[in-house]
Formats: sequence, C-alpha cells, structure tokens
Amino acid sequence: MKLKLFKRDLKLPRRVAGFGVLKYRMVAFLAVFGPGFITANVDNDPGGILTYSQAGAKLGYVLLWTLIPTTIALIVVQEMAARMGAVTGKGLADLIREEFGLRATFFTMVVLGLADFGNIMAEFAGLASGMGIFGVSKYLVVPLGAALVWFVVVRGTYKPVERILILGSLIYFAYPVSAILGHPDWRQAIKDTFVPHVSSHGEYLLLVVGLVGTTITPWMQFYLQASIVEKGIGKRQYSLSRWDVILGCIVTDVIAFFIVVACAATLYVSGNHDITDAADAAVALRPLAGHWAFLLFAVGLVNASLLSAAILPLATAYNICEGLGVESGVNKKFSEAPTFYWIYTLLIAGGAGLVLIPHLPLIKLILFSQVANGILLPFVLIFMLKLVNKTELMGTYTNSRFGNIIAWSTSVIMILLTIALVWTQVTGQG
Repeated sequence: MKLKLFKRDLKLPRRVAGFGVLKYRMVAFLAVFGPGFITANVDNDPGGILTYSQAGAKLGYVLLWTLIPTTIALIVVQEMAARMGAVTGKGLADLIREEFGLRATFFTMVVLGLADFGNIMAEFAGLASGMGIFGVSKYLVVPLGAALVWFVVVRGTYKPVERILILGSLIYFAYPVSAILGHPDWRQAIKDTFVPHVSSHGEYLLLVVGLVGTTITPWMQFYLQASIVEKGIGKRQYSLSRWDVILGCIVTDVIAFFIVVACAATLYVSGNHDITDAADAAVALRPLAGHWAFLLFAVGLVNASLLSAAILPLATAYNICEGLGVESGVNKKFSEAPTFYWIYTLLIAGGAGLVLIPHLPLIKLILFSQVANGILLPFVLIFMLKLVNKTELMGTYTNSRFGNIIAWSTSVIMILLTIALVWTQVTGQG
C-alpha cells in the first residue's frame, strides 16, 4: 500500500505540471487575444448585416455555401497582415511608404480616407435606423453615439479600449439566438452549407458577389496590422496571435451564417423578400419569430453600428498618420499624438453630423464608399503580397510556395469579385 501511494505521489507533479502548461498557454493566448477577433467581427457592420439579411430573405438557405470559401479568403489575408505587423513592428501604411514611396502611400491615404468616411456615415445611419425601431429620434441617438465612441477611445488607453471592443464583439452572439427562435429547417441549412447550389440568375450572382466581395475590405488590413503593433505582439507571440486571427474569422462568418438562417427561416418562407435596410429585417422578424427574436436582431444591429463607428475612424487615423510618419496610437495622450486624435475626432464629428442633415442622399454616399473600397482593394492586396514575400523585410516569415498559391488565388478571386461588385453598383444593377 505504501509503495502504491508513493508511486501515485510521483505521478502527481506530472499532472500538475501538465495542467500548469495548459494554464500557461491559455494565459499567453489571452495576452495576445483581441486584434484579430475584433477586426473580423467589425466586418459584420450594418452594411454586412443588410447583405446577409437580403441573401436569406431573397434566396433562403442556398447561398450558405459561399461562407466557407469566404472564411478561407478572410483567414488568408488577415493572417498575412497580422504576420507583417508582428515581424516588422510596423503598420501597413508605414511599410507601403517605406517600400513603395510617397505616391503609393498618398493614393491609399486619400482613397481609404474617402471610402472610410462614407462607411462611417453608414455606421451612424445604421445606429439611427436601429434605434429608430424603438422610437428613439436620430437627432438624439446619433450625437450620443458619436460622443460615446469618441470618449471611449480618446480618453482610454489600448487595453481598456480593447476590452470594451471585445465585449461589443461578443454581443454579436445575439444573432444565433435570434436564428434559433425562428425555428429554421436545420437539415436544409446544413445541406446548403456544404453542397453548393449554382445558378446563372442575375439576382443570385449579384448576391454572391455581395456576400463574398464585401468580406475583405481595405480598412481591415490597416487596422489589424496597426493593432498588432500597438499591442506589442512580436515574433515570439505570433504563433498564438495567429489563432486569434483564425478564431475571429471563423466566428464572424458563423455569425453571418446565423443572420442568413434567421432571415431564410422567416422572411423567405413568408414571402417577405424585399429588405432595403437592416432594421427592416429586425422589424419583419417580430410577427414571424416573436418579440425576442426581433429584439435580439435589433440589439445586434445597434451594437454593430457603434462598434464599427469606433473602429473605422481608428483604421483611417492609423493609415493617414503612418503614411505621414507622425505619432499615432490609442496608448498615446492627445498631446502626444494630436494629428491622430484630431483625424479621429473630425471623422466621427463629420460622419455623425452629415447623417443628421435632412434629405441627404445617404444611399449615394454609401455607394461611393463601396466603389472607393473596390478601387483600393486590389492595390492593397498586391502591396501586401509583395511585402510579405520580401526576404529582407520578413526574413524566414515570408509565405511558403503553397501559401503563395493560396494567397494569390484568393487575391485574384477577391479582386475579380470586387470589380464585379463595383460594376453592378456603378451601372445600377444592384
């Protein structure tokens, strides 16, 4: 008996050590967690929610299969941006300026700035629309929302701001609950997720382009890489940070899956196919899936609007300040990075202020921002691929041959889809 107890005692430290390693790895992961998860989730902004809602309302479950290649494309591009930030310690605009010169940097600064300004307006319009469901005037909620996101970022430092953004990202899980309350046909949804349904119908093609072509936007790469740098993630932490990126990309498209399912199970089945605003989808859910489904969908929309309204101006401020070579970062005080904070302030004030103008052609401005994003995306993807394959810049962290095949293929497909998306928007076919 004593011998058995002695042997058991000898095994105890090994178990404790095993648990200690697991605990250490979890703590290490949580230390780098945030940039990838936040960036990917903010991609589900009011415009994205509208696109997913339209896909479900117009075509049911048949476009769910597009979310698998979409997730792969998102992971490929986001991983490259995060890797460059961790290895070089510099933001994307910094690297473009150093490697491609001031002309290329100026082009990306101007086009991204214009595109993001249109998108910022769209986020505040989404906030007004979402709160309008509850009878709250946009003249009250938009200024309050603008003041809230400004105060959180300008008066905070990186860590508390990041925690608030992570909390906001978790609210997206309201959409899965809303979808479950709609009692979808899970067998059909799973089948259409893994078995592609291809059609040459114009509406089908337009929605495919919308779903896939708007997944990767230029601002995401600038914000993610800048966040990696500001968080202090280097080569040693990159292997764990990579999982943050992958997890974020998977979660954001799982949320997209449930938004499509929620609208397919209710609006498509009932014949309510015309959704012109993400708030329309929330309102239409109430008589079909119940008050709680409606409430969760609406809360998700308001949350997405606030989160996006905080992040997009940051992405633009990072891009412009890195391009100009001036100080930037949430960890710095206003006096230490005045250009960064003034750009952030003016983008929020301008975006929110214009939304309050009566009879403003907001749809045209949002359309313009989509076109600007489409023009910039091919350049950003090519810049990224050239940078990530520079041995003198990345050392042993360049893409592998297989990685380049996937990355270039993804980039070519995304470029073609974005061109198609811009074409449909410009010609009015959307």
